[in-house]
Amino acid sequence: MRGAREHNLKNVDVDVPRDALVVFSGVSGSGKSSLAFGTIYAEAQRRYFESVAPYARRLIDQVGVPAVDSIDGLPPAVALQQQRGTPSARSSVGSVTGLSSLLRMLYSRAGRYPARQPMLYAEDFSPNTPQGACPHCHGLGRVYEVTEASMVPDDSLTIRERAVAAWPPAWHGQNLRDILVTMGIDVDKPWRALPRKTRDWILFTEEQPTVPVYAGFTPEETKDALRRKMEPSYQGTFTSARRYVLHTFATTQSALMKRRVSRYMVGGACPVCDGKRLKREALAVTFGGMDIGALAQLPLGHLADRLARATPSELSEEKRLAAARLVDDVLMRLRPLLSLGLGHLSLDRTTPSVSPGELQRLRLATQICSNLFGVIYVLDEPSAGLHPADGEALLASLRQLRASGNSVYVVEHDLNLMRAADWIVDVGPAAGELGGQVLYSGPPAGLRAVAASRTADYLFSDDAPARPAPRAPTGWLRLAGVTQNNLDRLDAAFPLGVFTAVTGVSGSGKSSLVSRALVDLVGAHLGHEPPAAEDDEDAEPDTMRLTGGHIAAGAESIRRLVQVDQKPIGRTPRSNLATYTGLFDHVRKLFAATPEAKKRRYDAGRFSFNVAKGRCETCEGEGFVSVELLFMPSVFAPCPTCHGARYNEATLKIRHRGRSIADVLGMTVDAASEFFADEPALARPLGLLRGIGLGYLRLGQPATELSGGEAQRIKLVTELQRAQRGHTLYVLDEPTTGLHPSDVDKLMAQLQDLVDAGNTVIVVEHEMRIVAGSDWVVDLGPGAGGAGGRIVAQGTPAQVAASPAGSGSRTAPYLAAALRAR
Repeated sequence: MRGAREHNLKNVDVDVPRDALVVFSGVSGSGKSSLAFGTIYAEAQRRYFESVAPYARRLIDQVGVPAVDSIDGLPPAVALQQQRGTPSARSSVGSVTGLSSLLRMLYSRAGRYPARQPMLYAEDFSPNTPQGACPHCHGLGRVYEVTEASMVPDDSLTIRERAVAAWPPAWHGQNLRDILVTMGIDVDKPWRALPRKTRDWILFTEEQPTVPVYAGFTPEETKDALRRKMEPSYQGTFTSARRYVLHTFATTQSALMKRRVSRYMVGGACPVCDGKRLKREALAVTFGGMDIGALAQLPLGHLADRLARATPSELSEEKRLAAARLVDDVLMRLRPLLSLGLGHLSLDRTTPSVSPGELQRLRLATQICSNLFGVIYVLDEPSAGLHPADGEALLASLRQLRASGNSVYVVEHDLNLMRAADWIVDVGPAAGELGGQVLYSGPPAGLRAVAASRTADYLFSDDAPARPAPRAPTGWLRLAGVTQNNLDRLDAAFPLGVFTAVTGVSGSGKSSLVSRALVDLVGAHLGHEPPAAEDDEDAEPDTMRLTGGHIAAGAESIRRLVQVDQKPIGRTPRSNLATYTGLFDHVRKLFAATPEAKKRRYDAGRFSFNVAKGRCETCEGEGFVSVELLFMPSVFAPCPTCHGARYNEATLKIRHRGRSIADVLGMTVDAASEFFADEPALARPLGLLRGIGLGYLRLGQPATELSGGEAQRIKLVTELQRAQRGHTLYVLDEPTTGLHPSDVDKLMAQLQDLVDAGNTVIVVEHEMRIVAGSDWVVDLGPGAGGAGGRIVAQGTPAQVAASPAGSGSRTAPYLAAALRAR
């Protein structure tokens, strides 16, 4: 590769071997991904698409032309980037791996049909097609209804006391209660004391009568106003609780509202298809004595055993040949899935219920099955979300890809994977503008001699900062009877006032316990609405269901709950680091306070690129315009009017200490920290951003360009800015994802400061250096899925590391090794 200039790469020249396992290392933001994905993969894809007909190219999402002078010896490339599963309830393990398609073909061509039933096509065995889906549940396998018990959880309350909990909060709910007053229904009598006929009508009627409403009137005053035919406040239309819940769930665009009403819906297996999602004609066809719905519910390990033993002797010769070929293909695809530790999953397991680590391995196993030769596989942190025990299976799979005649290029922070690599390309030395150089390219051992490499400091040193003895808890938060995904009536205890790490193999139930159950139960105690599910029109109530169980003790010690996740801080380029953290509000006030701005009567709004009066009219504050090139990738060019500055000429003339508002947005956090050193309102958040390792980001960097790890750290800084009053519970799910070991140390220091301020921090984590530095460890297992969901060890890091082999803790030996390194 010669002259690579993509993003922050500084005219890089580098030689990388083929047919090898190559790790691209470096601190977060150093340029690793720009080299591996933005240059190597992008150029391989561009060359391939040049062989595709121009018309077809218009239909393909292309990554664009990389800024590089030349790349020689470049084979075709396949990218496996980090992706979380779509929240759609129709996406499953079977559809991600392609196994469902093979099984449908197997049942169509070699299944045993009832007498006189015509042959079905493969599409007839798919719950996602009109011809295959069960007509009653529309292929979802579950039907949802609302009941009196679900909508009225406490029947001792009166209607005025909001006995009908399913009705909307605030004014809309008050309106419905006022309508009942007009209709003469006693809203001050306990719900259970109302006549059955009245209760059923309020909850289930399809009628929508419109009546006069006298807002703020008592029942007696309302009755008197009706008798005297007074002018009402307004005419109100009644909606039953059932109608409100089902209509809101089906039509709302708000994920928060969808999740709220889903609490009042009760799901059950469809009575027509028994939860198998298919029409009866498809379920009447069997293979090896099972219908396709039952087969899809088997764990993958059991599915492999079942198919290996299936020898339907009653089939014709033609069908036997088809069955043998298809079964062999299914078994061949199952082998890498089983070797990667995914045997506990079933084909009908929906993608939203699969952990990110499991999803990454599903996609990797699918590539192993493809049997490609001479390809470059470019992987984005395949170890992310994986327990060290799962990491060994991952490494074996990567070596299998290499042994098949392929090149495996991995962007990675995992030290064990680096040690196992054939070759390392270390990028740095720092991040952003201070990175973009190849410090070393060669066998791992040679990196030891590179003084500028931050990776070498961790790869070849067993030294770690001294860690004081674990803190003593100030109390305990105890959960009882927790039911969520694979957790079944689990009791769990978390110490308060300390740093707790929750560990376990991928799929053992860590995120279910912490990010779902703990957050749901504590949030409910504090009166929070449940957190919004990821926006998706197809999300079903089951994918957003609340946790079973309750808080048994300790809730009174928590005054505030903060969940810091890796979801984007914004979905458009208009959201950026400065706007999300609140920095930009102070910056705009500084510009509005300059003498020239006061003279022109410019307020702070003038300096927002989202407001018409200050922004460039041509690009409307975007800073760029899109140029459509039909069959070539669209090109984003700087706006011809403002040249990327985002503001109009008059706004850009206002200067603060010689810099325009556009100049400030172009500054890195490091540069801005020095520029605004005398402004306390800006110096503190900028200092926190630097301290957590984000000094390389530009203030105006669009949210769409930020990784999940960067977004999570920005959210954490936004929290750290607040005055610390203690008694806050911070919950983080795998905060070290995407972080170089040096950035992990910075993150750990910030989290420890939160605990020192009197707060509680609970993290779901696979990084053993973080776990070794915690005060308490809760280890789940022993396996994944149905084989997990139990606490197999808990205590201080030293106590968990000393767990006997028979305890079922797969974390113990890796934690013991991390503690020895200290």
